[in-house]
Parts: sequence; structure tokens; C-alpha cells
Amino acid sequence: MRPPSAFQLLRHRAQGIRRYASVTDRPRIPQTVIEKVVQKYAVGLPEGKVVKAGDYVMIRPQHVMTHDNTGPVISKFNSIGATNIFNPSQPVFTLDHDVQNKSPKNLQKYATIEAFARKHGVNFYPAGRGIGHQILVEEGYAFPNTLTVASDSHSNMYGGVGCVGTPIVRTDGAALWATGQTWWQVPRMVKVELKGRLSPGVTGKDVIVALCGSFNHDEVLNAAIEFTGDAIPQLSVDDRLTIANMTTEWGALVGVFPVDDVLLQWYENRLKKLEFRTFASASDSSIPPPPEHPRINRRRLDALRANRLTSDPDAQYSSHLVLDLSTLVPYVSGPNSVKVANPLPVLQASHIAINKAYLLSCTNARASDISAAAAVIKGHKVAPGVQFYVAPASSEVQAEAEQNGDWATLLAAGAKPLPAGCGPCIGLGTGLLEEGEIGISATNRNYKGRMGHPKAQAYLASPAVVAASAVKGFIAGPDSLDPSSLPPASPPTFSIVNPTSSSRSSSVSAPKEAALPGFPTSFSGPLLFAPQDNLNTDGIYPGKYTYQDDITLERQAEVVMENYDPAFASLVATLRKDHINDDTSSSSATKHGIILVSGYNFGTGSSREQAATALKSVGIPLVIAGSFGDIFKRNAINNGLVCVECPELVADLTAEFAKDGVRGKGGKDGELTVDKGVSIDVKAVDGRVDVIWPNGEKKSYNVGSVGASVQELWLCGGLEGFVLKSIQAQSAAQ
Repeated sequence: MRPPSAFQLLRHRAQGIRRYASVTDRPRIPQTVIEKVVQKYAVGLPEGKVVKAGDYVMIRPQHVMTHDNTGPVISKFNSIGATNIFNPSQPVFTLDHDVQNKSPKNLQKYATIEAFARKHGVNFYPAGRGIGHQILVEEGYAFPNTLTVASDSHSNMYGGVGCVGTPIVRTDGAALWATGQTWWQVPRMVKVELKGRLSPGVTGKDVIVALCGSFNHDEVLNAAIEFTGDAIPQLSVDDRLTIANMTTEWGALVGVFPVDDVLLQWYENRLKKLEFRTFASASDSSIPPPPEHPRINRRRLDALRANRLTSDPDAQYSSHLVLDLSTLVPYVSGPNSVKVANPLPVLQASHIAINKAYLLSCTNARASDISAAAAVIKGHKVAPGVQFYVAPASSEVQAEAEQNGDWATLLAAGAKPLPAGCGPCIGLGTGLLEEGEIGISATNRNYKGRMGHPKAQAYLASPAVVAASAVKGFIAGPDSLDPSSLPPASPPTFSIVNPTSSSRSSSVSAPKEAALPGFPTSFSGPLLFAPQDNLNTDGIYPGKYTYQDDITLERQAEVVMENYDPAFASLVATLRKDHINDDTSSSSATKHGIILVSGYNFGTGSSREQAATALKSVGIPLVIAGSFGDIFKRNAINNGLVCVECPELVADLTAEFAKDGVRGKGGKDGELTVDKGVSIDVKAVDGRVDVIWPNGEKKSYNVGSVGASVQELWLCGGLEGFVLKSIQAQSAAQ
């Protein structure tokens, strides 16, 4: 199913309703639980349409969360001419990323966001309340069998409570505020079966670190994961949240656990906590009952028990992965890659000294995590020369940790407290890794440069291992970890039951479409090759610039790819000066610029749209890769940067120019970005790429064509321009 023409953003606005398709009224077509949830939240479907993987659908999610990036979304909302929030109960604002920044500029930014929320009646959580993802779980915005999106890559975390959570980007956020809906392509479905029992001392963090390290060839890239298996009941909800959270690093767009008795009991306990949060004694019959929470309440829980969604027995999956948890020991990820994972006993024997340790983030800073770290560190002190930073996932988590004494235990050992928020995990505030330092963290992402200096090394591990490492001064497990109770320190048993023919994206020639008037039939210019798979958004656009809302496009162009290749921007500028003519003096049918080619999973990582706008600003109108991270591709499409997949070209460039003929080592001459005088002409609509090699040889490659929907967004300057055009057209018709 092709995307609706121009995504039809506003066609159904006047209806003002979400049409819930009836499972019993339509023909019997098997669906996964994820497809069933999306069916509930899809709008404007043709009569009888059953949502399946691969479909482009318009969705009206239950909620949409934005955090510190709410400021830029407000700017986009205003710039498209919108004046009212379509459904004020749909957005949620949570300030969590740069909460340590007390500068007048940042405080004014936060005040502006709060004022906008009050003006439009939007739910708002100020700095200090906690990390947005944690708040959405605590307050029921992420709820089982619902669809909630967020302008942040770790919205996958909502799958830990059976909610289909998936990331959107800032431009989508503005479109959702204005119209209540946006477009989405339903990902391919992957079943991940967890079987066996975890050994004592092995946690949910170890499970996801092992999954990332074992299945590290894009098996779940851009997929929606459904977790199943006999091991699920033994996993606590906190473990599930950790695993779902890091399915983002694994490459997936969704990671959902089932709604089972463990989850339902967690909600029963949560309901009691909410009642006691309001009254000192919720059971006292002499006072009125506590007010009903708007999202976590008895009526909603009873309805959930009575109507649990499950996958049909014959639902279709593109792949079925299996991990035997009984063969798993504690695992550590890194350095500087989640795709590199080693058994803890192996690293502990290497005695890797650390400078900093971190217990924070939306991944592992809940009350159970803090308690696990406190149990390890009690009676000890942080090792000399080591700084141990701790921050709760939310103010509620900190209150619970303070009440049971765990917070005091950590501080007494020498841990340094930080406010509830993202902080060092995103590379902001106190405690960042400096050049040459080594850190171990309970966070979710250890890309080069993310938590500090690009020449630092970052490892990821469970809270208990982080705390033990902070005490011992090197990467190590807690003394309570009994080696005799663990399986052998070797890779866990894992398998693919029914692998697809290729786990990577492949170029499939789509039916040819005519170019819309004004859309270039050709993108032409010098070719630059970045021989690197998984070139992430931190490498493309460093996190330290992400929340500088007033940064100009010119400045973005100066810092693009800084964490990957500091010389990249100047190289592009030189090539543009020497080879690119002003488009105004040439045919509008050809768009001249520098064409960047890279490896697989290009743009993986966070949801920052500047990774796309910075590339476009530096003079790159089109990027070719073996495959793209879906969030990056979404940002690119929404901002008019064309993306084309061509694995064959990537393979040829790798063989010709990459060191040792493999990606990840730079070019043959040691350069990170290869410039060997190759020129390229991309017929984006025809689906053909012509490359002229340095020896004059010409070779052509077939690729998927750029369809009318993407062309129209490009002509409008992106989704923001299209929504503006649509609103103006609607106003003119009234």
C-alpha cells in the first residue's frame, strides 16, 4: 500500500473522530498484537482494510510526548499557521534533558514552554519531575494496548507495559498538535522468544545487552518486536521497561511485552500508590474515596482484564529470534558500541580501570535499580579516583529511594547526586567523560562522544555491576555474584528459527512514477564515501548542539559529522566551491550538490532532526546508504532530504576504497571520509544511479524510485511546509 497522496494529513480532520475497526465485522485476516493496536488508532482506512506490516497509515495516537524539544515544535507549530491544539489532551510536555542548565536563556526557554502549555490546556511536567518516558509510565499516558508516540527515540520503552510506543520527530509533533494525526509506515514484525530461567544476579539489562551483541547484523532493524516465551513471567515490569527501552539501540522501532498477570498486578500496586499519593489513608472509610486518576483507575484496569489483546496463532512475522536466558551471564556492552558485548567475567579478568560510573537515565534509574546498586555499595566507599554519579528517573523514584534508605546509602558511599533528568546520558551538564577517560554506565547508549569526549570510552552494564565497578575502580561484578550459580562465561545460546532471505534492506525496483512538476529528475555531483555502518545521529550531529534552539542552519553546516570526521564540513565546502555551480544558472531538472554514500543503518540513534537538516544545510541534497535508521529517514523525508538505498554501490565502494575492504576502518589512506574523484548522477524518479569512477568507467545501479508522496513533501520544503499549505487551502475553501 503506497502512502496516501501527500499523506492526506487533514482530510479526516473535520470528522473529529477515530474509527475503531471491529475485529469481528471484518474478514478473518491474522494480525499480531501490534498490528491490532495500530488498527485501533488508524484513521481514514478504506472499509474492511486490515492493517498489516508495510502499510502506510494515518494514525491518531492516544498521546504524543515532547520534552526539551517542545520549544522547536512550538516554533514549527506557529510557523505553519496553526493557532489551536487539535486535541489538548493528546500532547504531554515533560522537561527533562537539560535540567542542570540554570542559565537565563534555558530558564526562559522552559518558561516559554510552560506558558504555551497553560495557554492551550496541555499537561505539563516541569524540570525536576523526571524523565519524560518514566513520567508517561507512572502517570498512565503509556498504557497497555494503546498507541503513544514521542519525539524521542526511546519511546520504545512504553512496550514494557504493553503499550505500542514508537518515536516520531519534531515536525510530526507540530503536525499532531495541529491535526491530531500523522503518517506512519507499519514496521515488519519480528518475534523474539525468551526462554529458560535467569540465573541469580542476571538482570533485564543483561538480557538486552546480550540481544544487541548476539543478534548484531540488523536482524531487527526498523522492525516491531513482539516479546514472547516462557521466560516472560519471571521478568519484572522494571526489567521489561529496560529491555523495551534498549530495543532502540538494537535497531527496532517498537518493542512490546504481553499484557499478563505480572503486568496487571503491577498496575494494581500502582493504583494503590496513586491513591496513597493523594490521601494519607486511602482505606479510611471516614473520608471520601480518593479522586479517580484520569488514566490509571479501576474502570480502565477492569476493562483491560476483560479485553486483553493477543496475537493470532497464525499471525505473520518476518523473523523469529530465540534467546535461552538460562545460558546467560551478566553482560557488558562496549566500548562505544552496543553491538559489542562481552561476558562480565571476561572483562573483569582484564581489570579495565574506570574514571567515572553512572546510575541514571530512563533505562535503569527506577527504585529497583537504585536498590540493587545500594545493596552492592552498602558498607563500602567509591574507589579513589572514581566519580560515581546518580540521578533518579523521576522525583517519585527518588522519594521512594529516600524512604527506604537506598538514596542515603549511595550518598554515604560517595556517590554524587544529580537531579532527575537525562544529564550525562545525553551529554549535558555535570560529570561528562573527558578525553582519555573510561566510564561504565547503566544508561542505554554508549556511542562515541555521546557522554562526553569522542576520545573517551563508555561501557554499559546493569546497576549492580556499575555500583560494584565504582567501588572496585575497575569493571567488575558485585561480591555477591556467585560464579558457581552461573552458566559458563561464554556466548549465550541464541538462534533464528525462520530467518528471512536477508536481514538487511534490499533495493527493490518500485513501479515507475512520473516526476511532479518542479521535482528534479536528477541529483548530480561529487561522491563522498563514509565507509561506516551504523553511523549514528551523534556522529552526524553532536548531542551538545541538539538543544541550542537558536542555532542557525549555517552553524549546523559547520559542525555536521563533527563526531565522525572533524574535517567533513570543510571537505564538503571545498568540493562545493570547486565543483558545484549555482543551481539558478542550470536546469531546474538537475539538483547539483555533494552526494554522500555510507553503509548500513545510517542515522541510527536519537530522534534529533538536525542530523538531517545539518546534512542538507552543508550542501548534501541526497544520501545513499545500504539502509537507513527509520527515525533518520523520517526526519529526512519530513525536511526534504532525499534518501536512496543502494547496497550494490555500497559494496563496490567498500571493495574499492575502504581499508582492508571492510567498513569501519576508514579509507585505504586512513581518511574517515573518502574523496577519490568519483562523480554520481542519481535519477531519483527513474530509479537509477550512474557512477563515473576515477578511471572513466561508468556503472549503473537500479534503486527504488522516489514516489509522489516524497516528491510532494520535497517541493513543499518538508512536512512543515505541506501542513502550512494544507491549512491555507482549507482556510481558503471555508
